[in-house]
Amino acid sequence: MTENVSSRPGKASNDPATLRAIAVETAELAAKRIAAKREELGDIRQFVTTKSSAVDPVTVVDTMAEDFIADRLESLRPEDGIIGEEGSSRESVSGVSWVVDPIDGTVNFLYGLPQYAVSIGAAIDGEVVAGAVVNVVTGAVYSAARGEGATRRLGAQVRELQVNEVTDPAQVLLATGFSYSSARRRAQAEVLTGILPVVRDIRRMGSAALDFCAVAEGSVDAYYEHGINCWDYAAGAIIAAEAGAVVKVPSLSTPGVAGEISFAAAGSVAGPLGEIFEKCGVVAALPR
Repeated sequence: MTENVSSRPGKASNDPATLRAIAVETAELAAKRIAAKREELGDIRQFVTTKSSAVDPVTVVDTMAEDFIADRLESLRPEDGIIGEEGSSRESVSGVSWVVDPIDGTVNFLYGLPQYAVSIGAAIDGEVVAGAVVNVVTGAVYSAARGEGATRRLGAQVRELQVNEVTDPAQVLLATGFSYSSARRRAQAEVLTGILPVVRDIRRMGSAALDFCAVAEGSVDAYYEHGINCWDYAAGAIIAAEAGAVVKVPSLSTPGVAGEISFAAAGSVAGPLGEIFEKCGVVAALPR
């Protein structure tokens, strides 16, 4: 059962466990609103605009969900900052900043593919210490706090997350993603030609937040992608790390246009896989 944090008296705590509880509760409430609004609107493709390119969509549901999350966090913790994908921004007084992606996997959301999520991370002085990712369709709730491990809750079942024990890169099921920029996509495809022959296979599922969670729960063994933003990886990265993954992500202030790599892999295979990545040019940034 999610702890209700909305009525806590006194000064706000910066304890990672408290921040985790707030992230979980807020993400679940947002996910319910997203599902209800999608049902109400029907064909969501009638309610779309674009951002960085003609294939980078944003819907009225994205903005509605982020507004809800930003308003709720401000109500609960008015001294905290916020960094939101759809433009929500507030400077932090407390040292805590919330990093929010209201719908990670918007293209999947448009097409009705069940792989999109609410992602909320909590950072203290630029370091993510807690986070929650909620798959809107399945209701799976992934969460973690620094030093406390990571869990997945689905209905009444709670599972402690632990990465796979794979050691051979040839047995690695590897998730990745591609940019909205056609130039960067071309470069990503070229890099992938060096990786694909030396791993078990590739999966492209369309949500960075859920890809990190897939590493955490062992649905894939590793994940990498170039040029994602802090709201894409903040919550998922700490969930993967707390489940035993080796994680590399840019600083929260690094924009996606810089093209830096984000990476998570089961600890037992991260070293040899990283050596292959070096040889294949995966580690280098891929700017637009």
